[in-house]
Amino acid sequence: MERYAQIADELRQRIDSGELAPGDRVPSTREITRRWGVAMATATRVLTELRQAGLVRAVPGVGTVVTDRAGGARSAVAPPATRSAPAPRRQAAGSGPTAERIVSTAIAVADAEGLAALSMRRVAAELGMATMSLYRHVADKEDLLTRMLEACFTDHPLPADPPDGWRPRLELVARALWTMFRRHPWLASALSVTRPQPVASALPFTEWVLEALDGRGLDLQAVFTAHLTLFNYIRGTALNLEMEAEAEALSGLTNDEWMDTQEPPLLALLTTGRYPTFARLATTGYDFDLDGLFEFGLQRILDGIAVRLGEDPRG
Repeated sequence: MERYAQIADELRQRIDSGELAPGDRVPSTREITRRWGVAMATATRVLTELRQAGLVRAVPGVGTVVTDRAGGARSAVAPPATRSAPAPRRQAAGSGPTAERIVSTAIAVADAEGLAALSMRRVAAELGMATMSLYRHVADKEDLLTRMLEACFTDHPLPADPPDGWRPRLELVARALWTMFRRHPWLASALSVTRPQPVASALPFTEWVLEALDGRGLDLQAVFTAHLTLFNYIRGTALNLEMEAEAEALSGLTNDEWMDTQEPPLLALLTTGRYPTFARLATTGYDFDLDGLFEFGLQRILDGIAVRLGEDPRG
């Protein structure tokens, strides 16, 4: 039996026994790669096998969970080669797919497993429908991604009353974006600076920054450049979120564990005496924190904008 089938059967047995009850979250692809020491492609096949059997489904904001149909007296499942194909799942009357359900399901898949796992076929499988049925509501995968972006920004609106002062306004919008990227690690890589998508619900974020800086001595070109610089900094820092999640899944090591494996060869490189300052830092240690890094960079960018506005960044 192939490795993916062995892992899938192990999870089936846990579902059959009730250890994993309806609604319980099953391991994500990243967790499978870490726990069983397999490649991402193998982990993806595991979840695909379980979905095709109607045992699990994606839930927005949660991940992949056991379906309500998974309980009951199901006998031990035979290997894929001898098991008959599962009956197709049917939509209950009046519960057919809508664009909103399609988008929320796609977001759930991307949240749990990253954009690489997202496809029209995958979303259709989660909804228990034919892939071609999606195209009645969504033009193609690019359209689906744009709708996903639209939904994410819609779910994270800015407050109706902005704070006084340009700096508090920019701090608020920057932290709102950072929170959104934290919630959806795939979002940063999906958004483009050079080829921006037409996302209506994202425009308030742009307008918020432009309005905060407009009329303070900079021409509109400089104001928009400041906006792009701030956004690109937040997005660029957030790209590390998905990259770290993928690296942890593939290596099976957390960031701290991976750094521990790199410390001996790094210290060996620093024994030459050519990098005394870096060597001192390496021996004393550095508490890496991505949130702290984001906040430090945010304040330095805002300090630079303050200088451009003729203000003292120290207040």
